[in-house]
Amino acid sequence: MANHRSALKRVKQNKKRYLRNKSYRTRLKNTVKQARLAINSADTQGLDQELKKAQKIIHKTKSKGVIHKNKAARLVSRLTRATNKKLKEVSAS
Repeated sequence: MANHRSALKRVKQNKKRYLRNKSYRTRLKNTVKQARLAINSADTQGLDQELKKAQKIIHKTKSKGVIHKNKAARLVSRLTRATNKKLKEVSAS
């Protein structure tokens, strides 16, 4: 355990930031999962809204510094590509 006052403060700050970042990460994972489920489902009704919702959460998580900007870009790119592929398949058939 920390002995100095500054070290105790750092422990408290780290715990507080860990809990905050954990909630952002959980929300990010759940939103991306919902978007992927929407892409894999047969119904393409709310696909665009799910994609926009996921992109919003991804960018917000990135701006808070919870995830790296390249990871955010990769997630958005993959979701967008999968969505466009699904919409193309539906319109072709």
